[in-house]
Amino acid sequence: MAEFWAEWGDLAYLLAAIWAFFEGETFVLAAAALGATMDLVDPWVLMASVWIGSYLGDQTWFYLGRRYGPAILCRFPRSQPQVERASALLDRYGTLFILSFRFLYGIRNVASVACGIAGYDRLRFAVLNFAAAGIWSSSFVAAGWFLGAWLGVDMLFWTICSIAGLALVGFIGRHYWRRSRRRAAATG
Repeated sequence: MAEFWAEWGDLAYLLAAIWAFFEGETFVLAAAALGATMDLVDPWVLMASVWIGSYLGDQTWFYLGRRYGPAILCRFPRSQPQVERASALLDRYGTLFILSFRFLYGIRNVASVACGIAGYDRLRFAVLNFAAAGIWSSSFVAAGWFLGAWLGVDMLFWTICSIAGLALVGFIGRHYWRRSRRRAAATG
């Protein structure tokens, strides 16, 4: 990542914003850690760029959900359970859900769509989404910066590789566990 940031310079911040538009936790953590260890990344510019990218991404998904409603779920049927879960959390927690959905694994990508489908007020969502994007960007930049300063360059690399490996094993294990449960339910 150091080569990427050194080669792209200030354009790397634009790419960070684009990345945050779609997703971004791992990228933000790694970029902030890089900034702490190698002084290639300005944490304030990184935070602002991913704040804007994340905000615009979720606003886009909100308006797509609002505009196309349930028809969007017909196009992406595998996201139906996630949208239903996000809708239930929105009904139950409202404002708190909008402020925190970026931190909930498996829901972030569909939460804004669910808010749009639910007919949530546009202005209220925009204000809460802006605040939530700021909370998300500042917390992940700060966490990455702290980890980078604490672990150093070499240890940080191996820590990220270990976490990625554990996550991969966890995803594969979860996939096979769910598959075996479905098979057991179908035969039982």
